[in-house]
Amino acid sequence: MERSPVGDFHVKKIILPSGKAVEIVYFETLGPPDDAVRSLAAGLEPSPPPAPNVPRLEICPCCEGELVYPVDWREADGERWELELRCPSCEWIHRDVYEQGVVEAFDDALNGATDELIDTLERVSRENMRDEIERFVRALEDGHILPFDF
Repeated sequence: MERSPVGDFHVKKIILPSGKAVEIVYFETLGPPDDAVRSLAAGLEPSPPPAPNVPRLEICPCCEGELVYPVDWREADGERWELELRCPSCEWIHRDVYEQGVVEAFDDALNGATDELIDTLERVSRENMRDEIERFVRALEDGHILPFDF
């Protein structure tokens, strides 16, 4: 069985107020969390991006979008990984072999973006629910909702 550069994973299921469910897959790194992950977990700003000599795989070389993600990966020779990357903005696709450190930095960027998406999803869900409740209360107060509506 192939082992991914990110190690094991777990799935978190979020139930939205509408009843829809969203499943988020969290990948766990094989080693202890680095400072950027600890900062994100503590609610602090992440440390600056890696040094300029470390390629940032999350940035598309064609359109400079920051949405590049792995489509496929497998262990190559030694501590290197073969990744197939895709940019959803311009449809750029590329397969290459990368050093372990580059893949770990990419994994950190993906985890940070996932955490940001989850936070935004939860915030927007709470705001939408609050708005729905306020509209419902107004409708009740204004007599727009009657017993036969149920």
